[in-house]
Amino acid sequence: MRLLEEETSEFNQISVYETSELYGRTGKYRVLQFADGAVQGAMDMKDPQRVVLEYQRGIIHLINGNEPVTGNVFLIGHGIGTIAAQCPDKRFVTAEIDEKVVQISGRLFHCPMNRVIVGDGRHILAEQQPGVFDYIVLDAFNSKGTPKHLTSLEFFRIATDKLRPGGAIILNLAGKARNDRLSAAIHTTLRETCSYTRAFFLPVEGAGADDSGNLIMTGSNRPIHAHPRLMEGFAEIEMGQGHMIRDS
Repeated sequence: MRLLEEETSEFNQISVYETSELYGRTGKYRVLQFADGAVQGAMDMKDPQRVVLEYQRGIIHLINGNEPVTGNVFLIGHGIGTIAAQCPDKRFVTAEIDEKVVQISGRLFHCPMNRVIVGDGRHILAEQQPGVFDYIVLDAFNSKGTPKHLTSLEFFRIATDKLRPGGAIILNLAGKARNDRLSAAIHTTLRETCSYTRAFFLPVEGAGADDSGNLIMTGSNRPIHAHPRLMEGFAEIEMGQGHMIRDS
């Protein structure tokens, strides 16, 4: 591993490094990572247009596979800009709370910085016009996981107000396939504002009995289409009943 840059911001300790192995796969990768070990973005240096992370490929499939009308997407959590870059026919509004993440992604991952608004994603979303987005995508993490104010009933009510009829919320989460109180609570809360919900799970390689992995949840007021072959190893799962998450 070769460290290229290390920065400490108000929100994160950020490192960028190059490595010949990522998640058990050999190659040449440039990676943006936070201090908790969470990879925020990865670029294949031999094929920069390739989407390295499975969850991003799954989200891109959901965005491209559900008949968008307006072409407008609101994304919370910038990373290195992969999702927006892979959907050039869509108009993205991207919110990123950490300005240093935006600066580093522009300098070391060649992401256009003029597509990003720096600030809290919920506050920026609340300022948007109602009914204008096909998708609202949540891909934001801190050291404690997904910030609570981005998974509460009040947040989902703001989000559904900003969606056009038939639009969808898509969430990237860390969790477990079974017996995960927080994931069940997020799903239960999302279901309060969406007539249709689906959840997909991809285990972390080597997690074993811990059963940890990536969860993609999505909610809409119409059925959500997802082709199993294009969900990049994510298998659909049933979510249990959880408690309601509120701001207070």
